[in-house]
Amino acid sequence: MVALSFGVLVAVAIVTCLFMAWVLGANSNSPPFAPAIGANAISTMRAAFVIGLLAAAGALMQGGSISETIGADLIDGVAITPLAATAGLLTAATFMAVGIYTRYPIPAAFATTGAMVGVGLGLGGDPAFDTYRRLGTFWLLVPFMSGGLAYVTAVVLRRDDVPESVSIPALAGLVGAILANVRLGVIPAPDAAQGTLAGFLSRQLGNGPALTDGVDLGIVLVTLGAGLVSAYLVRKQVLVSAERGIRSFLLVLGGIVAFSSGGSQVGLATGPLENLFRTQLGLPTTLLLAIGAAGILAGAWMGAPRLLQATSREYAQLGARRSIAALVPGFVIAQLAIALGIPISLNNIVLSGVIGGGLAAGSAGVSRRKIGFTVAFWLLTLGSSIAVGFALYRAFATVVG
Repeated sequence: MVALSFGVLVAVAIVTCLFMAWVLGANSNSPPFAPAIGANAISTMRAAFVIGLLAAAGALMQGGSISETIGADLIDGVAITPLAATAGLLTAATFMAVGIYTRYPIPAAFATTGAMVGVGLGLGGDPAFDTYRRLGTFWLLVPFMSGGLAYVTAVVLRRDDVPESVSIPALAGLVGAILANVRLGVIPAPDAAQGTLAGFLSRQLGNGPALTDGVDLGIVLVTLGAGLVSAYLVRKQVLVSAERGIRSFLLVLGGIVAFSSGGSQVGLATGPLENLFRTQLGLPTTLLLAIGAAGILAGAWMGAPRLLQATSREYAQLGARRSIAALVPGFVIAQLAIALGIPISLNNIVLSGVIGGGLAAGSAGVSRRKIGFTVAFWLLTLGSSIAVGFALYRAFATVVG
C-alpha cells in the first residue's frame, strides 16, 4: 500500500477534472457549429475559437446546477472523496475515448453518471433511487422531445404556403423569448443565485401585477419584447437575402447552443469535486466552475477543429434548414435540463433532432444500423461505467489506502 498525502490527492483530482473538461471541450461542444460550417457561414478555425469562448462562458454562468447533481445527488450516505472523484473522472474519460476511437458517440452524461454511481457504491453509499428515476425519465423523453420538435420545425420550414420571411423570424422570436428567461450567474436575483434578463428588467420597470405565482406582467412584457426584437432583426436580414439571413440565424443559433452546451457539460467534470471544494477546502463553487471552463476552453481551441471538419461534412448534406430544425430543440432541451439540474448529452439531443428533421423530408438521413449501434453503446455505457467505476475505486483504495 502506498500512502499519499491529502494535498497530492487533491492535486491529482484537479488535474483529472481539467483533463475531463478538456475532453468535453474537444468533443461535446462541436455539434452546434457544425451546421454553420457546413453551410459556409463560418470557417472551421474561427468556429473553434468562438466555441471555446461561448462554451466557457456558459460553463461559468450556468454550470452550477449540473455540477451539484453529479457531486451530491447521485449517491446517499457518503461524500465523494478526492480519490473517488479521480476514479470516477478517469472512468468517464476512458469511456469517451473509446467512443472517439470507435466513432460512435458515447454520451458523456451517461458515462459520468454511471461512473460516479459506481464509485459512490464503492465508498459504501446507498443508491439514490429518486434521483435515478428523475434522470431516467428525462433521458427517455429526450429523443421524443428533440425528434418531435425537430420534425415539426422541419415540416414548417418545408411548407410552400409558409414563406421563409415568416417561418425563420418566428423561430428566432421563440429563441429570443426563451433566452430572456434563461438563468445566468451574472444577473442578480433576490430569491435565487442566478437571475433572468426578463426578471431583472421587470424589476427595473416595477414588475406590475402578478399573473401567477412567480410570474408578473413585467416578465411577460419583457419576454414578448425580446421575442419581437429577435424576430424583427432576423426578418430584416431574410428580406434582403433569404439564404444569407438563414445562414446568419444558423450561426447565431449555433452560438447559443454552444453556450448552453458549456453550461450543461462542465458539471460532468466539476461535479465529482463539489464536496472537496465546498466542504473540505472551503472554496467557492465559482472557482471550481472556472477550472472546468478553462479546461473546456483549451479543449475547444486545441481539439475541436478536427471534429468540426468531420461533422460539418455530415451537416452539409442536411442543409441549413434541417440543421436549424435540429439545433432549435437542442437549445430548448439543454436549457430545460440545466434548469432542472439534469446531466445530458448534447450529442444525444442533436442526433435525435437530425433524425426528426430527416423524417420530415421522408428519410432520417442516418443509417439505421448506426442508430442501433449508438443506442446499444449508450445502454452499455451506463451499465458498464457503474461496474468499472466501482472496481477502479476499490483498486485505487487498495493501493493508495
